[in-house]
Amino acid sequence: MSAPKFAGVLAVLLLLTVSGGSAQQSFNRFEVFSVLDTYLEALRQQAGIPGMSAAVVKDDVILWERGYGYQDVTARIRATPDTPYLAGDVSSTLAAVLLLQCVEQRRLELDAPVRGYGVSFPDGDVTLRELLSHTSTEGPGGTFHYNPERYTQLTTVMEHCAPQSYRKSVAHRILNRLAMKDSVPGTDLLNPDFTLPEDLFEEGDADRYRRVLARMVPYKVDSKGRAERTQLLPTTLTAAGGLVTTVRDLAQLQFALDSYLLLEEDTLAAAWNNAVSRRGSPVPTGLGWFVQSHRGQRVVWHFGFTPNAYSTLVVKVPAYNLTFILMANSDRLSAPFQLSQGDVTRSVFATLFLRLFT
Repeated sequence: MSAPKFAGVLAVLLLLTVSGGSAQQSFNRFEVFSVLDTYLEALRQQAGIPGMSAAVVKDDVILWERGYGYQDVTARIRATPDTPYLAGDVSSTLAAVLLLQCVEQRRLELDAPVRGYGVSFPDGDVTLRELLSHTSTEGPGGTFHYNPERYTQLTTVMEHCAPQSYRKSVAHRILNRLAMKDSVPGTDLLNPDFTLPEDLFEEGDADRYRRVLARMVPYKVDSKGRAERTQLLPTTLTAAGGLVTTVRDLAQLQFALDSYLLLEEDTLAAAWNNAVSRRGSPVPTGLGWFVQSHRGQRVVWHFGFTPNAYSTLVVKVPAYNLTFILMANSDRLSAPFQLSQGDVTRSVFATLFLRLFT
């Protein structure tokens, strides 16, 4: 389904509901979540998404969570808040957390060239700040270019800060620390040719990871909304992708961020405000997150896009300590909306949440 058709569906739906503004005053009311529930299911069906999971988080509480459709269509296994999905680009927010921790510990410097951390680029010196904000190369507009391939190089920078495998840092410092029990650092553990280093994970973790990965069923959805099961290539975890997780586990990450458990308040403020390009213009990213204003409120967000397989959307309103998490086992949460351009309101799913809660 095209983005314009999506928008038409959403416009009709929103004519039937409460106006924005009043909803955020009482976002824990049953009626608001009932509206959200109804519209998400309608949009899922319009998109042809086989399975989808959602949650709304405030402070340290999951206010609301749901599963829609099927985790596995053939086996008729319904999607739930514990269904695992490949998070795609949302994985980059974990890299940002770890790297900014290194900055707080003075092991890395935001404005130092990353060549000092084992990474070099043919087009000149690039700083850690530029890689985190996607301003190390400039796109056609001259100010910003979303570049996951360059962001991947932050894997090496993190391994300079903590001299161990990047995914070991993620597993120990984030997943285990936050009890993200259904999250996996990479999909290659199911590859029979993969040899697991003895000291990579804690005892029992590898078996648990494999059980989670065995539950993953991605789908390709064609232009007529027909879903076909696909296969993922085994991938390791990098700074830009590879995390498998659930909406409940991502909620744990939001709790830790919003309570300053992982990063200091000043550090998070810098990460969640717009960076500046080499030309001195504000860009739609902070440090590891997208940042924009909507109805006078700062919105911090990220998306995940794995073609013909998975998609993710995380939208935060820091003023309310409020987060919307949405994951799907097809790419239809992201594919129609060109979210890499830096405007979350292109997504009808994000627009629905923002209309109801801000």
